Amino acid sequence: MQVTSDTIKVPGARLYYEAVGRGPLLVIIPGGPQDAGVFADLAQRLADRYRVVAYDPRGNSRSTFDGAAQPQNMDIHGDDAAALIEAAGDGPAYVFGTSGGAQIGLNLAARYPHLVKRLIAHEPPTVMLLDDPVPVLATNDELQATYRRDGVEAAMGLFFAQNGLSEDMDGPPPDMTPEAMETFARVSGNFEYWLVDGVVSLSSYEPDLAALRADPARIVVALGVGSVDQPIHAMGTALASRLGVQPVAFPGDHMGFETEPDAFAAAMVRSLAD
Repeated sequence: MQVTSDTIKVPGARLYYEAVGRGPLLVIIPGGPQDAGVFADLAQRLADRYRVVAYDPRGNSRSTFDGAAQPQNMDIHGDDAAALIEAAGDGPAYVFGTSGGAQIGLNLAARYPHLVKRLIAHEPPTVMLLDDPVPVLATNDELQATYRRDGVEAAMGLFFAQNGLSEDMDGPPPDMTPEAMETFARVSGNFEYWLVDGVVSLSSYEPDLAALRADPARIVVALGVGSVDQPIHAMGTALASRLGVQPVAFPGDHMGFETEPDAFAAAMVRSLAD
């Protein structure tokens, strides 16, 4: 289906978004340094059921600050997501957030419950909900120290290794489409901003559990079957336990929405069913 793009003005920034499909509004929030482009395949597989709107969080790729880059703030990220839903005019919305984007989704659901019909929180880095967050916080400190000492490439290599992920830091795979190569280049360009501030802000955020427990049926905690035994799986499990809900198994690992888009889209449709 045809993809359209536009921007909306929010305080201090302008947000870029892409929309495709028809039906109930489904807002997709990327994680960490990612942008809307990483969901291109997934969005097409959902477009026959939903109007899918994916955006670049402020500071990433095409969502630019009015002036100098600002530190990441979870309430501001939540405000941005709310503004996007209100601008779309089709709320309340279904929301899917992955990784740091799941943290933004949890902030949105807690502070703007009237705008969220259901949230799929895919592998949120809810470090502070672990019984003992100290070891994970130590890996964040190691990541920051590696960035300051050895630079972006070394730090990102360490991050992927810490989380059981693989990534070719020498460039995109040779079989990538031109569109995917553009996305790869944009996301790579966001790594430094994410390392400087995002990784700590997004992972140290503690969701408002009391607000979320007011209607826990709205929250789907999605955990990849390929992430079992990884730190991110333990974090999502801790969130589900605190909310009193059962986590839902999703295809793939932390990047399942890219590597297994057909199965991932089917899992989303099941989880969003009323």
